[in-house]
Amino acid sequence: MRMNEDMNIETYDQSNAYIDLAANVFTLLSDPTRIRIILLLHQQKEVSVGDIATKLAKPQTAISQHLAKLRLSKVVLARRSGRTMYYRLTDEHAYNLVTQAIFQGEHIHDQKPTHHHLT
Repeated sequence: MRMNEDMNIETYDQSNAYIDLAANVFTLLSDPTRIRIILLLHQQKEVSVGDIATKLAKPQTAISQHLAKLRLSKVVLARRSGRTMYYRLTDEHAYNLVTQAIFQGEHIHDQKPTHHHLT
């Protein structure tokens, strides 16, 4: 059986507690480094902290802090192998949000967004 989405998603009043949580997700995703991490994890599936830092040209300590926030928000999962931590996306939702935000950015920046020409 497939998990169904909340049937009250279109309820805009105080009875929909998920609206505040959605705002928190957007706050979490408002950092460009976190967006890059999500895109990288989607592409590579599972990546060590050191490899993420190298690929994004950022200090490993900074990447670790971003990953900690993503992990606390259940966007990524961590796995330890010896002394190395590996991260992967929990599910496809954060990636979908990021791609939709990038597509919206294309609409703001380009008269003819690239994503409309993919077919």
